[in-house]
Amino acid sequence: MEQNTGAGRPNVLVVDDEREVADAYALRVKGVCDVEAVYDGETALERVTERPIDVLLLDRHMPGLSGDEVLASLADRGFDGQIVMVTAIDPGFDVLDMPFDDYLCKPLEREDVRAAVDHQCTVLGYELLGEYFSAESTRSVLEAELSADERSDHPAYADVERHSQRLKQRIRRLLGNADELFDSFEDIGREGR
Repeated sequence: MEQNTGAGRPNVLVVDDEREVADAYALRVKGVCDVEAVYDGETALERVTERPIDVLLLDRHMPGLSGDEVLASLADRGFDGQIVMVTAIDPGFDVLDMPFDDYLCKPLEREDVRAAVDHQCTVLGYELLGEYFSAESTRSVLEAELSADERSDHPAYADVERHSQRLKQRIRRLLGNADELFDSFEDIGREGR
């Protein structure tokens, strides 16, 4: 995983009822991500409401709230991170209707865990980049065409500005080349001549 510059590291949550397994997977990405391991589905759902999670490594078979139930709940809540199922359950046709981004069968090698997390961070970073470019394009054209007083009097402009900044911070956590991408976007002239 390419290290980011400045804005923190990707947030990863590992969820597995087998503490040793969860802790082992967390250790495998600890040097490149901010990672936490939890041992049940209920705690996982609490954590995703407390802070943004970029990648969730989720076991399917857990007592209490299963991984499948956590997955369904996250979909209902509009979870905006990537979900990797990491499980000993062999996939069947039931996975066709499950909203995950990757499915890994246990046991996993250290490199496979890291590679999956790296891949999902990149995917999420580029998805958010498109959203950022859209928001920032709107913000910059309004900045170019309207006075500071007009912009400050409009609450929707402030919302776009805040949204754009949150996206930029998150993208910097996920993509090592984020500043290059931001610079190339800013180099495009959007003001009329």
